[in-house]
Amino acid sequence: MSEALLALAVLACPVGMGVMMWLMMRGSKNSSPSAPDPSPATETELTKLRAEVDQLRASERDSGQNPPTLPSKSTGSR
Repeated sequence: MSEALLALAVLACPVGMGVMMWLMMRGSKNSSPSAPDPSPATETELTKLRAEVDQLRASERDSGQNPPTLPSKSTGSR
């Protein structure tokens, strides 16, 4: 009886791993390869956001401000 439990314990990991791999492969076949088309509401919001970005860029350019820049990395010796 103890030998059967030992064999069951030894086989539990590889069998479980095989089942998990099978489930993952099965799940990837059901997903669609292309992205779904955006809804009209999403397109409208995207258009509004693009217009707002354009307005902000124009106002920044008109006021003469420079866009924020990232600090340069110092290459000092260690």
